[in-house]
Amino acid sequence: MTPTLHIGMAGAGLSCAVIARELAERGHRCTLFETRPHVAGNCHTERDPASQVMVHTYGPHIFHTDDDEVWALVNRYMTFMPFVNRVKATVQGRVYSLPINLHTINQFFGKTFSPAEAQAFITSLADTSITDPQSFEEQALRFIGRELYEAFFRGYTLKQWEVDPRKLPAAILKRLPVRFNYNDNYFFHKHQGMPKDGYTLMVQRMLDHPNITVKLNTALSPAQVSDFDHVFWSGPVDGFFGNDQGALPYRTLDFERFEAEGDVQGCAVMNYCDEEVPFTRITEHQHFSPWETHTHSVCYREFSRTCQPGDVPYYPVHLTEGDELLKAYQARAAAQKNVTFVGRLGTYRYMDMDVTIRAALDCAAAFLARPARASEQTTERATPQTA
Repeated sequence: MTPTLHIGMAGAGLSCAVIARELAERGHRCTLFETRPHVAGNCHTERDPASQVMVHTYGPHIFHTDDDEVWALVNRYMTFMPFVNRVKATVQGRVYSLPINLHTINQFFGKTFSPAEAQAFITSLADTSITDPQSFEEQALRFIGRELYEAFFRGYTLKQWEVDPRKLPAAILKRLPVRFNYNDNYFFHKHQGMPKDGYTLMVQRMLDHPNITVKLNTALSPAQVSDFDHVFWSGPVDGFFGNDQGALPYRTLDFERFEAEGDVQGCAVMNYCDEEVPFTRITEHQHFSPWETHTHSVCYREFSRTCQPGDVPYYPVHLTEGDELLKAYQARAAAQKNVTFVGRLGTYRYMDMDVTIRAALDCAAAFLARPARASEQTTERATPQTA
């Protein structure tokens, strides 16, 4: 018989919430330590008291996936409403659709191309001398040419990452499609939606199990690892080691909130691609819940900058070279016997929500399938109450 284990978890975001539920349903006790006063991590949502708009406190999170199991999982805890993200972009005083599609191409170049004509035209602009793009800039020049790259991506990327696009990996741009039709759906996954009553309630329901304890406003220290049979760590991997070899680079976001009556910009997300505009985008949160009606609007201007001590880390920074520090921390993380590093910060990679959940499910399955260790087999632990 598999013994009941006491599992410690650093963080109460999607990664640890999914793992905790999977383990709790198999009889293990899970204690989650969350430094913030709420669960759900950066996808935390809450209703604005005055307007009743559902606000994405740490910036918008739009759920999209092709993973049927992941889609079924989130819908187990929350009804997901249809939502299509139709991003607009302001460039030199004009508004375009993103991702780049047939409308964007025709509008930008003053043409009336058919799909085939547009594809041939973009091919003619592409820098075919670049056969194996290694950087963000090379990827853009190879597939869309300099004009579209400089209009829509160069300035925005400089603001978002504060790094020359020639030093960023090509993989960042590979996630952005170019379409030769008028489809302006930003994503291409078959399942797309928003949780009817917000992500935080969804995660609260996920954690509502007698074998799960959540401690808010409380940090899990690496020194406490020995208090548990196993620890899942979703905080920064370098933070686990006290940044003793130096801090890994992260980007954080500042939000300038403003409110207004009515509809401010007519869409959920408006990117500002010009480098001289200091913010990257404006998000209008009432549009993330199109099934609701509001007369008052809550908006965020979004500014990206280098993460400093005490800031909320959002994005790990990967460059085309110079990742020796990351490799050193990852090697040390892999050597930890009773700690598994999970999530965007624990694994130091960008992951959408569906990928985060898939990784958490796989991680939980692997943990449950592993042979019980001798120390676990001989340790008697009280069975938690399930009243």
